Amino acid sequence: MLKAVFFDLDGTLLDTVPDIQACVNRALATFGHPPITYEQTCSFVGDGAKMLIERALPAGSSDLDACYDFFRREFAADSSARTRLYPDEMPVLQTLKARGLKLAVVTNKPQDAAQAVLSRFFPQGLFDFVGGDTSMFPCKPDPSLARYGALKLRVSPAECAFVGDGEPDARVARNAGMHGISVLWGYRSRAQLEGAGATVFAENFLQLQKILEKLS
Repeated sequence: MLKAVFFDLDGTLLDTVPDIQACVNRALATFGHPPITYEQTCSFVGDGAKMLIERALPAGSSDLDACYDFFRREFAADSSARTRLYPDEMPVLQTLKARGLKLAVVTNKPQDAAQAVLSRFFPQGLFDFVGGDTSMFPCKPDPSLARYGALKLRVSPAECAFVGDGEPDARVARNAGMHGISVLWGYRSRAQLEGAGATVFAENFLQLQKILEKLS
C-alpha cells in the first residue's frame, strides 16, 4: 500500500530552468566565461549544482570552486521570478495530501536553495520532508537520502513512490526499492528515461494522480 510520494524538484515540481540559466550565466560572466543557452541548461541539470557548473564552464577551467560558490549564493537569493508551477499541479498535490499520503522532496539542488524556492511556491506543511544536497549524503542516483527520508516519515521504501523527470530519479527509485514514475513534462525525453530503466510514465499531473491512486 502506498503511504508516501517522493518528488524531484527541478523539472518535476517546478520549471526552474529559466532561473537556473540566469544565475549560471551571472556566475559565468563574473569569471569571464561565455553564457550557456536554455537548451544547454536543460541538458546540464539533474546531477547537482557543482556538476551543473562544471558542465557550464569551459573544459579545464580553474574557476570551478569559485564559480560554484558564487552560483550557490546567487541562486539561494534569487527571486524565482521566471519559475513556474505545472498545469493542475497544486490541486493534485493537495488531493494526494488530503487522502493521507505523505509528500516529500528529494533533490540534488543545495538544501538552502531547495527550501527557499519551495517556500515561495507551496504552502507551509505541504511537504513532510525536504532533502537537498548538504554533503551529508551522496547525490542521486545514490539512494541514501531517499531511504533516509522514508525513515524520517516512518514508512518503508516499498510503500513509497519516487516521481521525477530525470535519469537519476529513475535510477534512485530502483536503487531505493521504491515505485518509480517518470514524468514527461520535464527536461528529459522518454527515450532518455527508458535508457535509465524507466518503465512507468506520466504525461501530466492528472495522469500522475491516476497512477498513484492505483498504487494506493
